[in-house]
Amino acid sequence: MLERELEPRPGTLFPVEIALQELDKRLVCNGITTAYAAVALADGPGLRSEDRARELISAIWQHRDLLSVEMLVHARFEVTMPAAVRMVSELLKVGQIQMVSLMDHTPGQGQFRDLETYTNYMTKWLGGDREKAAQSARAGLERPTSWDVGHEVARYAREYGVPLASHDDDTPAKVDLMHTLGTSIAEFPVTLEAAQHAKARGMCVLMGAPNALCGGSHSGNLSAKSALEAGVLDGLAADYHPASLLQAAFKFARDGLVSLPDAVNLVTRNVARAANLTDRGSLEVGLKADLTALEDGPFPRVRGTWRSGQLLFGDGVLLHHLGQAVQGEQNRTTPREVASPQSTSR
Repeated sequence: MLERELEPRPGTLFPVEIALQELDKRLVCNGITTAYAAVALADGPGLRSEDRARELISAIWQHRDLLSVEMLVHARFEVTMPAAVRMVSELLKVGQIQMVSLMDHTPGQGQFRDLETYTNYMTKWLGGDREKAAQSARAGLERPTSWDVGHEVARYAREYGVPLASHDDDTPAKVDLMHTLGTSIAEFPVTLEAAQHAKARGMCVLMGAPNALCGGSHSGNLSAKSALEAGVLDGLAADYHPASLLQAAFKFARDGLVSLPDAVNLVTRNVARAANLTDRGSLEVGLKADLTALEDGPFPRVRGTWRSGQLLFGDGVLLHHLGQAVQGEQNRTTPREVASPQSTSR
């Protein structure tokens, strides 16, 4: 999400502080009070490089106290970038990374098991040349992937107690490898077989909310609906579209796939537990009063958002009702004040 705010069009870059402010507004207007900014530790197209990742993470921690949401950092570590291991260890040590995922986007496996899918993605989404994308895909097939760096990053994540996620698991063997490394979250498994195996291993299975809302994966992989129907879906991630979280949860409930409370848990309690955030995610005494006021409808609309009981966002409809409630309370209290013993004695 942050990358799209930084570079809404290829080659058009905005200052990081503006991007953070704009993302912050989008998040609170969609009822979100805690967000993980996914920062790619990868050497690839667009904004992805080690230097850019350092810049983004530094900016997040420099400006996070000015944001409405609690902004945390999700380091998406590409195993083909061993040079970034040192940066991960440094940032974990100073508490600037709160989640790590291990990713391998080389073609021929995972999300891009089909080389044609990889070529289309690189060409259309990233604005590249199709022949160059095809050449990159073929080169990726010839480049062996070593998981030695994955083991090292996983060790650092365990040492500093941050949740570790796998990414785009496509086979039970891949799930077994990730489980051995200590991952507790299976993020976006691309086959039902992999999702079922992750669930059996006790991992929290997360799918993308845009996938759930739109009815399927843009890459033709496992759909969130199929994962839910198979009983292996534990939560939804915003991925690249914050508005999809609540919309997807309500769609699941409207379609009769799950009860509304269980659907809402997919984007609140369940994901908070997966992220080891024990102080939020449900309405209980002693937890943070993070609340969202919704107006129901075909596409529910967020009317107000509170974080720790403090109003972050309220539109005209909410403020109108709050004003009426305050006025009603004043009307009820005034007669009691007039009739108090102290008043009548005068």
